[in-house]
Parts: sequence; structure tokens; C-alpha cells
Amino acid sequence: MSLATIDTAFPRTSTVSPVSPVRRAVAPAAAAAPAPVDSAPRIRAVPEGTEARGFVLYVGIDEAKAAADGTDLGQLVEALKRLTAELSPSAETYAAVALAPAGAGGRDVDVVRLALQDPSAIAKHRQTVAVDEDEDRAASGVVVDISRKRLVLDNQTVALTYKEFELLQYLVLREGRTIERSELISSLWSDADEDEVPNERTIDVHVRRLRSKLARYEDIVRTVRGVGYRFDRHADVSIRYASAPSPDLF
Repeated sequence: MSLATIDTAFPRTSTVSPVSPVRRAVAPAAAAAPAPVDSAPRIRAVPEGTEARGFVLYVGIDEAKAAADGTDLGQLVEALKRLTAELSPSAETYAAVALAPAGAGGRDVDVVRLALQDPSAIAKHRQTVAVDEDEDRAASGVVVDISRKRLVLDNQTVALTYKEFELLQYLVLREGRTIERSELISSLWSDADEDEVPNERTIDVHVRRLRSKLARYEDIVRTVRGVGYRFDRHADVSIRYASAPSPDLF
């Protein structure tokens, strides 16, 4: 599905000299009728065989800026939805809030476009950050590459299963916080069938296998006795975040 841009045509203004009261105006029949000015927005670049079904408006503003303006994101969303309903009662609306890791930086609207998977923003981002995979590895230590879903130890990619990486990622994104086994089960197996949901003992098995693959760096995943597990970053651990937040943060 492609996106179309919206271009607003603004009416031109002209200056008219005042008519002298002594001279008569030109007869209406001789006066050229002014061309109508179309001030309605025009949609450009709609491919043949397609039709516009709506639009996306990206709004870049974080909670702190909204508070400084005397509002919040919820109020902005409701105001825009009300305005849409007033202008076009038949319109349907859907609002999604874009989340990003704290301190990710960048322009708010760019972060929003990336988080909500705007195709042009993603393409631009890939061009900007495209690097050779070998240059993206550390000569030694641990690289938890969330953007590419991989673990690199001492410049060697480690073969993790999908669930093993999900487990590591979940702990990494909550660095320094102890995660209970029950939280890991409810978060990482929320869509699983009832007979596929592990118990707490099975979680211990998953962690044990993950640690074995971390080899000499196994202590970055710590056991908090009687509670659960915690990720502790060491000086030899680096984390490469994705351009958009991990789905498990939504």
C-alpha cells in the first residue's frame, strides 16, 4: 500500500485600485468573469487504479513538551478526533502512540514516523545507518544487537533460538530491574496455547541454556534468589537498539 501526499492550494491575492466616482465602471457584459479559485486540498501522486482511503498525520511531541504547553497527549488525540468528527461525521479515526527507548534522541516527528513504520522514513533511516556487518561487531566482549536480533560474543555470532533471544532482550530492555519468573511467562508466552505455556521451572531451564551460550559472560544474567532474574551491564557489554521500540514495550 502506497502513501499519497496532500498539497494545499492557497488562493492568490491581488490589489485593486479604487474606482473614481466620476468614471463609470465597465459594463458587466464586457467584464471578464474571474476564474474560480480552488482552495480545497488536492491529493497528488495517486497511482492509476487506486483511490485515497484516508491519511496519516504524524504529530511529534513528547509528554514533557505537551505538559509545558498545558496539555497532554490524550487531550491532543481527543481534540483532533473531535475536529475530524465535526468536519466529516462519516470519517473513522484511529490513534496510535509511538513509544521509544528513553533518551533515544532525534526529532520527535522522525521517531514517530519510524516507530509507526512509515515506509519513506524507514528507507531513509536504512540509507543513513547502513554499514557493513563486520564493522558492526566488537573485537571482544558482548554485543546484544536488538535491531538485528542477534548476539555477538568476541566477534562471533551466537546461534540463539527465537525464545532465547526474546528472553535476553526482555531482560536487557529492563536493565537493572529484577524480573519475576511469572512476569516472563505472562509476557513472553502471552499468545501461546495453554499446553505450551511453561512453568517457572521451565523458565529456569531456558535461562540455563541462555547462560551456557553466553559462556564466560554468563554473569550478565543474574539470578536473584527467590525472585527471578536481572540483566546487569558490564563494561564489555554493548547494546545496539532498534530504530523503533521493541514490541514487548507496547
